[in-house]
Amino acid sequence: MWEKKKTFRNLPRDQLGGVIFGCTNDTIRECLEKQLVGLPSAHFIYVKNVNPGLPVFLFNYDDKKLHGIFEAASSGQMQINPYAWKKDGDERTRFPAQVQIRVRLHCVPLLEDTFRPIIKDNYFEQHHFWFELDHTQSSKLISQLSSLAYAPSSTPHYPALWRSIIQTSPANNKIAEKRCSEPQNLKNRPSSSIDSQGALDEKNFIYMKLKEIALDREWPALSRTGHAEENTNEGISYNDVSIDQAGFMEPQPPGEEKNEEGNCDLAGYPPLVAQLLKEVKELNAFKEQHTQKMTGLEKKLANAQEEIKLLKGRCLMLEATNPSCTHDSENVVESDDVVCDESIILAGGFDGNNWLSALDLYSPLTDIFKPLRPMSSFRSYFAIANLSREVYVFGGKFKKLWDNTVESYNPANDMWTVHSNLKKRNSNLSGATLKDKIFAMGGGNGTEYFAEVEMYDPQVGQWIPSRSMWQKRFSLAATELNGALYAVGGFDGDKYLATAERFDPREHAWTKIESMSTKRAYHALVPMGGKLYALGGSDGSQMMPSVEIYDPRRGTWMIGEPMNYSRGYVTASALKESIYVIGGAQSDNEVLDTIERYKEGTGWEITNLSRVGKRCLSCAIVLEED
Repeated sequence: MWEKKKTFRNLPRDQLGGVIFGCTNDTIRECLEKQLVGLPSAHFIYVKNVNPGLPVFLFNYDDKKLHGIFEAASSGQMQINPYAWKKDGDERTRFPAQVQIRVRLHCVPLLEDTFRPIIKDNYFEQHHFWFELDHTQSSKLISQLSSLAYAPSSTPHYPALWRSIIQTSPANNKIAEKRCSEPQNLKNRPSSSIDSQGALDEKNFIYMKLKEIALDREWPALSRTGHAEENTNEGISYNDVSIDQAGFMEPQPPGEEKNEEGNCDLAGYPPLVAQLLKEVKELNAFKEQHTQKMTGLEKKLANAQEEIKLLKGRCLMLEATNPSCTHDSENVVESDDVVCDESIILAGGFDGNNWLSALDLYSPLTDIFKPLRPMSSFRSYFAIANLSREVYVFGGKFKKLWDNTVESYNPANDMWTVHSNLKKRNSNLSGATLKDKIFAMGGGNGTEYFAEVEMYDPQVGQWIPSRSMWQKRFSLAATELNGALYAVGGFDGDKYLATAERFDPREHAWTKIESMSTKRAYHALVPMGGKLYALGGSDGSQMMPSVEIYDPRRGTWMIGEPMNYSRGYVTASALKESIYVIGGAQSDNEVLDTIERYKEGTGWEITNLSRVGKRCLSCAIVLEED
């Protein structure tokens, strides 16, 4: 007998992803009216692990259907209602391991053939399964049921009961609010998608009306059987499915295969039903037409968005070259008072609302901000380097577009020049200049992480593979110091890194150096005073304010004074024996508009510099002097 086998899975609380409770045709009405489900006392061993919010499902032994989606509105307790599912009320319930529930989402129930593959590991006999679900099983059931969701305004399986739940359930109010707020990425979707949804809602309404008619025909027959609840529950073990129990069949959705037992005799239905069935078929054809139309419109929308992106870039370039363009006099200056070698060039990034193609000249000594000619496209997660008094930007990412393009800006004539592309599409890389050549180090393309290094030789005009680093490094920081390249931190696809390495062109090889005390990525690395400053970044769990300083003469890192703010996605430059850390983002993704300044001997201070505003994921560089 199956009772002698393992009765429960005994999942601990942190592994319990959901629970299935049992019911019958006689008890499901009370379950839904009182928003209460229960199991025999032996099952309290895992019912006690139920916490509010845990997914709950209701299995009807009679029609072999799984109802949902519910969630626990209370913790699992004994005898929340001691007389539940007892008509006379003078006997205590046989299902005291109870949980109060509420509706999370209204869905058409699943047949056993549909949900059996999802919980197949729970079946210990052909028609017996455990009711405890792990997180994977629960998620798959929710996904399957969600695909059959219908609007709360539709007439559900038990109309009056569901309507009362809709009106009284706090969780359902939240769901309704959530459905009403349109996701940002769908606001511009073609109207055909709305029409299609309306057609689906109408189809659901017609289908549920059919179910209601069928129930009206079936319930009198059930009432004539005279089966009391006590008899119906007799012989039921609330952790198995018995094949001997009589089935209670409902009309099934169009296209769903029916078994012989559940076939409804449409000949006896009134003409209205035949008309409704005809309309359902017409709605199916209507839905198919609108699906095709919606697909075509979505493609056109994607093309239009790409064209808008290109036009925005051109507009920015025209604005930069048009002397009639005006700017806020408090934020920008159009004169030539800004001296390049006392200023920082800022490129691209994100300001908290918009992705940027901007190129700006900023003097932290005077808090003067001057827009320059913008880049040809939006860039973030890219790299920057200077060579022969030109600023090179390369690689990066805009939304889901990975970039390998390269262009350089000449401040002498305010012009951009396009150069040969990187060999690979690459973002979250780092760049530096060494001996009249530019090095692009590390990064990734969304599917793989790079240890490779590419070198740009302006004499050849091409990117050439160079010696690879020891480790893959994504979102690393790199710079040049004393004729050598340094690559620090990053992410290797598995973990955040505290390691660092140096490239000596005389040996044409990378050498491992001492690791930092803290792993970090999305940080900045700035050379000043013969030392390297690793600033901020993320350790994989949070953004950090910490600073570490590397002395190449000693070959060691030491802990520096931390910044005043935790910052990742940050950019920084050294100017006039001071380090300026500009913008960045905090752990809550709040983009910062503050600038901190560090000077050896005085430490960190928050400046009142305000012209840059919010900025992260940008690059900064000081143009080299002649």
